[in-house]
Amino acid sequence: MGITKSLYGNTADGREVDVFTLTNSKGAEAKIINYGGTLVSLKVPDRKGNMDDVVLGYDNLNGYLNGKKYFGALIGRYGNRIGKGTFKLNGIEYHLSKNEGKNHLHGGFEGFSKKVWTANIVKSGRNECLKLSCFSKDGEEGYPGNLNVTVTYTFADDNSLRIDYYAVSDKDTVVNLTNHSYFNLSGQPSGSILNHQVMINADKFTTVDEESIPTGELRAVKGTPLDFRNLTVVGKDIDSDYEQIKFAGGFDHNFVLNVSGKTPKKAAEVYDSASGRV
Repeated sequence: MGITKSLYGNTADGREVDVFTLTNSKGAEAKIINYGGTLVSLKVPDRKGNMDDVVLGYDNLNGYLNGKKYFGALIGRYGNRIGKGTFKLNGIEYHLSKNEGKNHLHGGFEGFSKKVWTANIVKSGRNECLKLSCFSKDGEEGYPGNLNVTVTYTFADDNSLRIDYYAVSDKDTVVNLTNHSYFNLSGQPSGSILNHQVMINADKFTTVDEESIPTGELRAVKGTPLDFRNLTVVGKDIDSDYEQIKFAGGFDHNFVLNVSGKTPKKAAEVYDSASGRV
């Protein structure tokens, strides 16, 4: 696997943003920019060997600078919503920025999706990986602790894209890192993903209120539209009258994975019968 680097654009204050192209031996490629650590393109083959981009994104940097959908971005310090922008830790109440009404979403106004990350190409065995680093100072967006974060992208010859997250704080804090890519396994442009089949290895999910804030209840998926324990067409019940579907405007919930111990297990799978991609 090899990685090349080129200029992608400049931020409003003149900082350079680079795009890194990760290519494997099969000719598939992933493109990542160091603005937000964003995955801007992922071209992989279908069952016939045809390459298509399977992630949603913008055509240029301006889209990512001005967009509000977090396409492909790294999310932090905390992915998802924190109700009323407040949490307690070790008996101390912390007040975060409120960037979605009265709530805190995806790390605030200047979360990790808005940072220009430091990028380095590093060796891992015979492969090259893209290592991204950023620093979040104590009190940023209201969070405690100076936090150093490293995220590593590895694109393998089996067309898998691996993302490893590592974070260290000098104070007790909360951290919940993720990547916010939107996938269409049929490729761009192919229309709706409602015929994709989804499996999520979870017996329970977290219910939400009208503002999509988790209530704390862990509800069984059995008998609900959120039962994806076997491959299920994602659009089957997306317009259901089920209260949780109405609150979230579809599927926008946390699933409680059926895992125990430290042995990795499959958490989820998406299959597109049109292309054969998984």
